[in-house]
Amino acid sequence: MIEVKNLTFSYSKDKQALHGLDFTVEDGEIFGFLGPNGSGKSTTQKILTGILKGHGGRVSLFGQDISAAHTQAFFQKIGVLFEFPYLYANLSAVDNLKYFSSFYPREQLRRIEEVLEELEFKPDFFKKPVSSYSKGMRQRASMARALISNPKLLFLDEPTSGLDPSGAVLFRKIIEKERKKGTTVFLTTHNMLDADLLCDRVAFMADGEIKALDTPGNLKERNSNHRVIINYLYQGRREEKTIEAPELKTGIPFAHDEIISIHSQEPTLEDMFIQYTGRGLS
Repeated sequence: MIEVKNLTFSYSKDKQALHGLDFTVEDGEIFGFLGPNGSGKSTTQKILTGILKGHGGRVSLFGQDISAAHTQAFFQKIGVLFEFPYLYANLSAVDNLKYFSSFYPREQLRRIEEVLEELEFKPDFFKKPVSSYSKGMRQRASMARALISNPKLLFLDEPTSGLDPSGAVLFRKIIEKERKKGTTVFLTTHNMLDADLLCDRVAFMADGEIKALDTPGNLKERNSNHRVIINYLYQGRREEKTIEAPELKTGIPFAHDEIISIHSQEPTLEDMFIQYTGRGLS
Protein backbone atom coordinates (compact mmCIF):
# COMPACT_ATOMS: atom_id res chain seq x y z
CA MET A 1 0.00 0.00 0.00
CA ILE A 2 2.76 2.46 1.02
CA GLU A 3 6.45 2.04 0.25
CA VAL A 4 9.03 4.61 1.34
CA LYS A 5 12.70 4.36 0.37
CA ASN A 6 15.43 6.73 1.58
CA LEU A 7 12.97 9.60 2.09
CA THR A 8 14.64 12.95 2.73
CA PHE A 9 13.31 16.48 2.96
CA SER A 10 14.79 19.88 3.76
CA TYR A 11 12.98 23.12 4.48
CA SER A 12 16.22 25.00 3.82
CA LYS A 13 19.93 24.29 3.31
CA ASP A 14 20.56 24.14 7.05
CA LYS A 15 17.25 22.61 8.13
CA GLN A 16 16.91 18.98 7.06
CA ALA A 17 13.68 17.54 8.45
CA LEU A 18 13.93 13.92 7.26
CA HIS A 19 17.07 11.82 7.09
CA GLY A 20 16.52 8.82 4.80
CA LEU A 21 13.36 7.08 6.06
CA ASP A 22 12.63 3.49 5.00
CA PHE A 23 9.36 1.73 5.79
CA THR A 24 6.38 -0.03 4.23
CA VAL A 25 2.71 -0.18 5.20
CA GLU A 26 0.76 -3.29 4.19
CA ASP A 27 -2.80 -3.43 2.86
CA GLY A 28 -5.32 -3.37 5.71
CA GLU A 29 -2.71 -2.47 8.33
CA ILE A 30 -3.01 0.19 11.03
CA PHE A 31 0.45 1.72 11.07
CA GLY A 32 1.40 4.10 13.86
CA PHE A 33 3.86 6.94 13.24
CA LEU A 34 4.81 8.18 16.70
CA GLY A 35 6.87 11.11 17.79
CA PRO A 36 6.93 14.47 19.58
CA ASN A 37 6.39 17.78 17.87
CA GLY A 38 9.28 18.57 15.54
CA SER A 39 10.25 14.93 15.01
CA GLY A 40 9.30 14.90 11.32
CA LYS A 41 6.11 12.88 11.52
CA SER A 42 3.81 15.62 10.16
CA THR A 43 6.31 16.41 7.38
CA THR A 44 6.26 12.75 6.38
CA GLN A 45 2.46 12.65 6.30
CA LYS A 46 2.31 15.81 4.19
CA ILE A 47 4.65 14.18 1.66
CA LEU A 48 2.60 10.96 1.62
CA THR A 49 -0.62 12.88 1.01
CA GLY A 50 0.90 14.96 -1.79
CA ILE A 51 0.69 18.26 0.09
CA LEU A 52 4.46 18.76 0.37
CA LYS A 53 6.63 18.53 -2.74
CA GLY A 54 10.37 18.43 -3.33
CA HIS A 55 11.33 15.36 -1.32
CA GLY A 56 14.27 13.08 -2.00
CA GLY A 57 14.05 9.31 -2.26
CA ARG A 58 11.03 7.35 -3.44
CA VAL A 59 7.46 7.28 -2.13
CA SER A 60 4.80 5.07 -3.71
CA LEU A 61 1.13 4.60 -2.83
CA PHE A 62 -1.04 1.92 -4.45
CA GLY A 63 2.10 0.88 -6.37
CA GLN A 64 2.42 4.30 -8.02
CA ASP A 65 5.19 6.86 -7.44
CA ILE A 66 3.59 9.84 -5.73
CA SER A 67 5.76 12.26 -7.74
CA ALA A 68 3.87 11.19 -10.86
CA ALA A 69 0.47 10.74 -9.18
CA HIS A 70 -1.42 13.91 -9.92
CA THR A 71 -4.71 12.43 -11.14
CA GLN A 72 -8.00 13.02 -9.39
CA ALA A 73 -8.66 9.26 -9.36
CA PHE A 74 -5.46 8.70 -7.35
CA PHE A 75 -6.35 11.16 -4.59
CA GLN A 76 -9.99 10.01 -4.50
CA LYS A 77 -8.70 6.81 -2.85
CA ILE A 78 -7.34 8.78 0.11
CA GLY A 79 -9.08 10.20 3.19
CA VAL A 80 -7.32 12.64 5.53
CA LEU A 81 -8.05 13.86 9.03
CA PHE A 82 -5.79 16.83 9.71
CA GLU A 83 -4.55 17.66 13.21
CA PHE A 84 -6.36 21.01 13.04
CA PRO A 85 -9.95 20.72 11.69
CA TYR A 86 -10.10 21.86 8.07
CA LEU A 87 -13.71 22.97 7.78
CA TYR A 88 -15.56 26.07 6.59
CA ALA A 89 -16.63 27.74 9.82
CA ASN A 90 -19.62 29.55 8.32
CA LEU A 91 -21.09 26.30 6.95
CA SER A 92 -22.78 23.51 8.88
CA ALA A 93 -21.40 19.97 9.15
CA VAL A 94 -23.92 18.81 6.53
CA ASP A 95 -23.04 21.62 4.11
CA ASN A 96 -19.31 21.04 4.61
CA LEU A 97 -19.77 17.37 3.81
CA LYS A 98 -21.91 18.14 0.78
CA TYR A 99 -19.18 20.41 -0.53
CA PHE A 100 -16.32 17.96 0.03
CA SER A 101 -18.44 15.11 -1.38
CA SER A 102 -18.61 16.96 -4.69
CA PHE A 103 -14.97 15.97 -5.37
CA TYR A 104 -15.78 12.24 -5.44
CA PRO A 105 -17.83 9.92 -7.67
CA ARG A 106 -21.39 9.59 -6.37
CA GLU A 107 -21.17 5.79 -6.20
CA GLN A 108 -18.15 6.03 -3.86
CA LEU A 109 -19.88 8.19 -1.25
CA ARG A 110 -21.52 7.26 2.02
CA ARG A 111 -24.71 8.99 3.19
CA ILE A 112 -23.90 12.13 5.14
CA GLU A 113 -26.43 11.49 7.89
CA GLU A 114 -25.22 7.91 8.28
CA VAL A 115 -21.61 9.00 8.84
CA LEU A 116 -22.56 11.74 11.31
CA GLU A 117 -24.78 9.34 13.25
CA GLU A 118 -21.96 6.76 13.41
CA LEU A 119 -19.78 9.48 14.95
CA GLU A 120 -22.57 10.25 17.47
CA PHE A 121 -22.79 13.79 16.19
CA LYS A 122 -25.59 15.75 17.88
CA PRO A 123 -28.54 15.99 15.43
CA ASP A 124 -29.39 19.49 16.69
CA PHE A 125 -26.07 20.68 15.24
CA PHE A 126 -26.31 19.03 11.79
CA LYS A 127 -27.27 22.36 10.23
CA LYS A 128 -25.69 24.81 12.65
CA PRO A 129 -22.46 26.58 11.58
CA VAL A 130 -19.15 24.96 12.52
CA SER A 131 -18.20 28.17 14.35
CA SER A 132 -20.73 27.20 17.04
CA TYR A 133 -19.19 23.74 17.62
CA SER A 134 -17.04 22.62 20.52
CA LYS A 135 -13.54 21.29 19.76
CA GLY A 136 -14.79 17.72 20.09
CA MET A 137 -17.66 18.30 17.67
CA ARG A 138 -15.30 19.87 15.13
CA GLN A 139 -13.12 16.78 15.42
CA ARG A 140 -16.14 14.56 14.73
CA ALA A 141 -17.09 16.67 11.70
CA SER A 142 -13.50 16.44 10.43
CA MET A 143 -13.52 12.66 10.86
CA ALA A 144 -16.79 12.53 8.92
CA ARG A 145 -15.09 14.44 6.13
CA ALA A 146 -12.29 11.85 6.05
CA LEU A 147 -14.74 8.91 5.99
CA ILE A 148 -17.43 10.24 3.63
CA SER A 149 -15.63 9.02 0.49
CA ASN A 150 -15.01 5.41 1.64
CA PRO A 151 -11.23 5.79 1.27
CA LYS A 152 -8.93 2.83 0.68
CA LEU A 153 -6.14 4.64 2.55
CA LEU A 154 -6.90 6.77 5.60
CA PHE A 155 -4.42 9.27 7.05
CA LEU A 156 -5.27 10.27 10.61
CA ASP A 157 -3.30 13.01 12.36
CA GLU A 158 -3.97 13.05 16.13
CA PRO A 159 -7.51 11.66 15.65
CA THR A 160 -8.54 11.68 19.34
CA SER A 161 -7.26 15.21 20.02
CA GLY A 162 -9.93 17.32 21.72
CA LEU A 163 -12.17 14.35 22.51
CA ASP A 164 -13.39 13.31 25.93
CA PRO A 165 -12.69 9.69 27.01
CA SER A 166 -15.97 8.35 25.58
CA GLY A 167 -15.31 10.14 22.28
CA ALA A 168 -11.80 8.68 22.12
CA VAL A 169 -13.20 5.17 22.66
CA LEU A 170 -15.76 5.77 19.88
CA PHE A 171 -13.06 6.91 17.45
CA ARG A 172 -10.96 3.82 18.19
CA LYS A 173 -13.96 1.60 17.47
CA ILE A 174 -14.55 3.40 14.17
CA ILE A 175 -10.88 3.05 13.18
CA GLU A 176 -11.04 -0.68 13.94
CA LYS A 177 -14.24 -0.92 11.89
CA GLU A 178 -12.49 0.74 8.94
CA ARG A 179 -9.65 -1.77 9.17
CA LYS A 180 -12.15 -4.66 9.12
CA LYS A 181 -13.51 -3.21 5.85
CA GLY A 182 -9.98 -3.48 4.42
CA THR A 183 -9.01 0.17 4.81
CA THR A 184 -5.32 0.87 5.43
CA VAL A 185 -4.76 3.40 8.22
CA PHE A 186 -1.68 5.60 8.67
CA LEU A 187 -1.95 6.99 12.19
CA THR A 188 0.24 9.95 13.13
CA THR A 189 0.16 10.59 16.86
CA HIS A 190 2.00 11.17 20.10
CA ASN A 191 -0.81 9.43 22.01
CA MET A 192 0.72 6.15 23.13
CA LEU A 193 -2.59 4.70 24.31
CA ASP A 194 -4.10 5.08 20.84
CA ALA A 195 -1.03 3.49 19.29
CA ASP A 196 -0.89 0.59 21.74
CA LEU A 197 -4.60 -0.25 21.40
CA LEU A 198 -4.91 0.20 17.63
CA CYS A 199 -1.67 -0.32 15.74
CA ASP A 200 -0.36 -3.49 14.14
CA ARG A 201 3.08 -1.87 13.98
CA VAL A 202 4.56 1.41 15.15
CA ALA A 203 7.52 3.51 14.05
CA PHE A 204 9.25 5.71 16.62
CA MET A 205 10.32 9.04 15.10
CA ALA A 206 12.84 11.48 16.56
CA ASP A 207 15.06 14.09 14.93
CA GLY A 208 13.88 13.16 11.45
CA GLU A 209 14.82 9.49 11.80
CA ILE A 210 13.04 6.22 12.58
CA LYS A 211 14.60 4.93 15.79
CA ALA A 212 12.59 1.69 16.04
CA LEU A 213 9.85 -0.12 14.08
CA ASP A 214 7.96 -3.20 15.24
CA THR A 215 4.68 -4.34 16.78
CA PRO A 216 3.85 -2.73 20.15
CA GLY A 217 3.89 -6.19 21.74
CA ASN A 218 7.33 -7.09 20.40
CA LEU A 219 8.83 -3.78 21.47
CA LYS A 220 7.56 -4.21 25.02
CA GLU A 221 8.32 -7.93 25.30
CA ARG A 222 11.86 -7.50 23.97
CA ASN A 223 12.57 -5.03 26.75
CA SER A 224 10.60 -6.64 29.56
CA ASN A 225 12.35 -7.77 32.73
CA HIS A 226 9.87 -10.71 32.88
CA ARG A 227 8.96 -10.09 36.50
CA VAL A 228 5.51 -10.03 38.09
CA ILE A 229 4.22 -8.38 41.25
CA ILE A 230 1.85 -10.52 43.32
CA ASN A 231 -0.41 -9.04 46.00
CA TYR A 232 -1.83 -11.66 48.38
CA LEU A 233 -3.24 -12.37 51.82
CA TYR A 234 -1.46 -14.67 54.27
CA GLN A 235 -2.48 -15.24 57.88
CA GLY A 236 -4.67 -12.15 57.82
CA ARG A 237 -1.98 -9.82 56.47
CA ARG A 238 -1.69 -8.28 53.01
CA GLU A 239 1.69 -8.98 51.42
CA GLU A 240 3.46 -8.24 48.13
CA LYS A 241 6.21 -10.17 46.36
CA THR A 242 8.06 -9.64 43.07
CA ILE A 243 9.14 -12.85 41.34
CA GLU A 244 10.48 -13.97 37.97
CA ALA A 245 7.60 -14.87 35.63
CA PRO A 246 8.93 -18.40 34.82
CA GLU A 247 8.54 -19.30 38.51
CA LEU A 248 4.75 -19.31 37.97
CA LYS A 249 4.93 -22.39 35.72
CA THR A 250 4.59 -24.69 38.72
CA GLY A 251 2.17 -22.47 40.64
CA ILE A 252 2.58 -19.76 43.26
CA PRO A 253 5.98 -20.52 44.84
CA PHE A 254 5.22 -19.26 48.36
CA ALA A 255 2.65 -19.71 51.10
CA HIS A 256 -0.55 -17.71 50.71
CA ASP A 257 -4.23 -17.81 51.65
CA GLU A 258 -5.64 -15.67 48.82
CA ILE A 259 -4.21 -14.05 45.69
CA ILE A 260 -5.48 -10.48 45.31
CA SER A 261 -3.74 -9.48 42.07
CA ILE A 262 -0.90 -10.34 39.70
CA HIS A 263 0.67 -7.57 37.63
CA SER A 264 3.42 -7.90 35.05
CA GLN A 265 6.23 -5.36 35.05
CA GLU A 266 6.09 -5.10 31.28
CA PRO A 267 7.20 -1.64 30.14
CA THR A 268 4.69 0.70 28.51
CA LEU A 269 4.95 1.80 24.91
CA GLU A 270 5.94 5.26 26.15
CA ASP A 271 8.76 3.67 28.20
CA MET A 272 9.96 2.07 24.97
CA PHE A 273 9.76 5.33 23.06
CA ILE A 274 11.92 7.08 25.65
CA GLN A 275 14.39 4.18 25.65
CA TYR A 276 14.82 4.20 21.86
CA THR A 277 14.76 7.94 21.28
CA GLY A 278 16.12 9.34 24.54
CA ARG A 279 13.26 11.81 24.82
CA GLY A 280 9.62 12.08 25.85
CA LEU A 281 6.60 12.97 23.78
CA SER A 282 6.06 16.57 24.88
